[in-house]
Amino acid sequence: MGGRQATTLLTKVTWWTAGIFLCSCRNRRTRFAPSSKARGRRRHQSHRRSCRLKRNPRLLRRPRQHAHPAIAGPNRAPAYVLLEDGAWFPGTAPLPFEPAYAEVVFTTNLSGYQEVFTDPSYLGQIVVMTAPMIGNYGINPEDVESDRPRVAGVVVRELSATPSNWRATGTLLDWLSGAAVPLVADVDTRQLTRYIRSRGAMRGVLALGEKPTDAITAALAASPSMNGLDLASVATIPDAYSEGPAPGDAAHHVVAFDYGMKRNILRLFVQKGCRVTVVPARATAGEVRALKPDGVFLSNGPGDPAAVGYAIDTIRQLADGTVPIFGICLGHQLLGLAMGGETVKLPYGHRGGNHPVRDLATGQVLITSQNHGFAVRGETSGVPGAKSLEVTHLNLNDGTVEGIRHREYPIFAVQYHPEASPGPHDAQGHFQQFLQALDTK
Repeated sequence: MGGRQATTLLTKVTWWTAGIFLCSCRNRRTRFAPSSKARGRRRHQSHRRSCRLKRNPRLLRRPRQHAHPAIAGPNRAPAYVLLEDGAWFPGTAPLPFEPAYAEVVFTTNLSGYQEVFTDPSYLGQIVVMTAPMIGNYGINPEDVESDRPRVAGVVVRELSATPSNWRATGTLLDWLSGAAVPLVADVDTRQLTRYIRSRGAMRGVLALGEKPTDAITAALAASPSMNGLDLASVATIPDAYSEGPAPGDAAHHVVAFDYGMKRNILRLFVQKGCRVTVVPARATAGEVRALKPDGVFLSNGPGDPAAVGYAIDTIRQLADGTVPIFGICLGHQLLGLAMGGETVKLPYGHRGGNHPVRDLATGQVLITSQNHGFAVRGETSGVPGAKSLEVTHLNLNDGTVEGIRHREYPIFAVQYHPEASPGPHDAQGHFQQFLQALDTK
């Protein structure tokens, strides 16, 4: 063996021996003695960290949380999302569930999933979350918009295995399963969203299995469509109730029709000193007038507005100028129909917290929270069939009507959600606009 070969072999043996020594040191958790410069640097870093912790104790690490066994376990059951046109998207089920049939829609909200799932406007819909991870901050009792989850099902890309938040009292999975709401995870939600966006919202089903069966496909074909579906009568309350200051102490008395009203609407009215009497969707004009309101509010809600004929008739009787009226979402659509307009179903709807809307009077652009699948037919010139209405707001994405106002009476409505929850607060001024109308009545 030549001298060069011997030197090369010796070098390899030396590095191999050193590697074994380092691995054994690591296994025994031994460490080499650091240099004086390294010791000084570590002391400096430790001092800086202790100072930060004194200024902000929240920086202390929270104890590691264990993943939900159903989420972290390797034995997730296969599941899928099947659409009525035959397209299907595979996923997994963290927990077993019965098949759920409903309209499949998507929302672009990055957070606020608890408010989304408890919004009664989502009744009868399977919601696809476009955000890549859902459930990371758990569930708490404060951020709900109704008494329980109202969605028919949830589809996510990734379900957080370790939710963590100082307000959290439970996990999203346990909360949904306790309400018998199915969840399908590990779905390519980007592909599914793009599919719905290009072909429109349609009926679908969440089911367990490797692939769709003939029985599931047949049941999906027989499930009801959102067109012509009155869900306001399902989402409403059975009896009237009141909240806010006592009658003698309240700044105003507002009667609110509950077609599926979110709790934050009620909170905002009460915060502004109003006493609110919430009435069922089928309350008559005579019953409302007997309550002697200073103003009438038409709430959000689910379903096809054209199918809620009883509410349209009531609004038409109340819209005589004797009392100010303010509507949002479904209430906006019902007001348009009551004044002689028409509503149309949007291809895939507006759902999310980043929809731009232009105020035609001021030119101001509002970033709004929206959740609707129908819209009032109209344009900048007005609403066809409703000469008494003028268009006040337009959507900058597709040009649809986002706000209407009566030309003579203090009656107006917007298609979006000024109360947000979740979403931006750009449009909360509409509540103040309504209260000003009550002051000048």
